[in-house]
Amino acid sequence: MANRVIIESGGKRKNYWKNLWSFRELFYFFAWRDILVRYKQTTIGVAWSIIRPLLTMLMMWFIGWIFNSSVPEGVPRILLVGAATLPWTFFSSSFSEASNSLLGNSNLLTKVYFPRLIIPLSTVVVCLVDFFISLSILIIVMIVLRFTPDSRILFLPIFLIIALLTAIGSGLFVAALNVKYRDFKFIIPFIVQFGLYISPVAFSSSLVYQSKKIPEVLKFIYSLNPMVGVIDGFRWCIFGNSIPIYMSGFIPSIVITFFLVILGIRYFRKTENSFADLI
Repeated sequence: MANRVIIESGGKRKNYWKNLWSFRELFYFFAWRDILVRYKQTTIGVAWSIIRPLLTMLMMWFIGWIFNSSVPEGVPRILLVGAATLPWTFFSSSFSEASNSLLGNSNLLTKVYFPRLIIPLSTVVVCLVDFFISLSILIIVMIVLRFTPDSRILFLPIFLIIALLTAIGSGLFVAALNVKYRDFKFIIPFIVQFGLYISPVAFSSSLVYQSKKIPEVLKFIYSLNPMVGVIDGFRWCIFGNSIPIYMSGFIPSIVITFFLVILGIRYFRKTENSFADLI
């Protein structure tokens, strides 16, 4: 029988969350390291944080224009797409980075103990920096088009937190699976690409919920995508009642988000002690 490699704290398992807090400086170090790698040591890193959301926005705008998807009166199509591209790009980046974070730091997992949650959580910080860069681009577009949001814009951080929780929950679950089943690193890009097409980025959720041709069961399945509620929420914050939040879609999205967080943390913690043995 092969020997197992077990690296764990000398304390009790029930002290895990206390240990996680005590290793917060390591979290800051990993986050700062990722930011330096992305923005200081390379030129394309800074450019990519601008080019990627712009290309996604233009592509989704073009798709919506080609298929002549309806746009609420007074809402520029480019802003409609931009308000959806913003949270989607943040989620897809955070999910991808968290999912691949353990394999990218495999040399650390076999040498020293620290709560492994620190690694995927720290990768989200650089994605937050990218998010605020993309947000500044959207604000510039709004200024150019002379579009001013109302007080609902103050609720934007709430939907950002929901997107963050969705990315962390699903990212933790896939990161743990990625250690045991290496094929998942090839599935992650497919998940992101497929998620883009089933999320209301190039179109509005009103096309789904108000359609009489789409069966109710398909509308419910559509609402199970947690990014539906997030994207609709971002648009509501920016455009107000011109693009309402559909509670029939928002509530299932919130439920799925918390389910993913619980599932991700529980499965990650369950398999964490075997990471050093499987890397």
